[in-house]
Amino acid sequence: MEAINRAAEKKYNKWIVVLSIIIPVIVGALFGVNLRKLGFDVEPLTFLPPIYATINGLTALILVAAFLAVKNKNIELHKTLMTTAIGCSVLFLMMYVAYHMTSDSTSYGGEGTMRYVYFFILITHILLSIIIIPFVLITYVRAITKNYERHKKIARITFPLWLYVAVSGVIIYIMISPYYV
Repeated sequence: MEAINRAAEKKYNKWIVVLSIIIPVIVGALFGVNLRKLGFDVEPLTFLPPIYATINGLTALILVAAFLAVKNKNIELHKTLMTTAIGCSVLFLMMYVAYHMTSDSTSYGGEGTMRYVYFFILITHILLSIIIIPFVLITYVRAITKNYERHKKIARITFPLWLYVAVSGVIIYIMISPYYV
């Protein structure tokens, strides 16, 4: 049975690699594109940051709820919550890119120690948001291919990383929100 499950899991490996590379590359490329500066007549989507920060917070709550569900052996609820968390992350990413393609970037205006704290959180958030992509995909694939033991092993790494990314996204928004124009 485990050999069949591993074979099923292996079918997804190319997609995991491709998506783990393509998503950060596309986001990075689009992050540098400002449609208004290119002459397109688009409204800045300045209303999006509090919405996508809320989605990050919701993702964090869903991850904790999914963790509690699986600890309480409520596997169906766990599956639903994890699929919802992935959906929230995709929605966040789409809004984040849309905002940055239509609006000028906001610089953090804090000084002193808080400036260092902000940039530490921001840099770790960005790096881990890239690193988490293959972890989420591998964890999800191991679940849908019924490789539950292997799923549990990687989920122990994926969960805290993903939770940090979600929570730190909210913290970054709170710290930079006074500087939005």
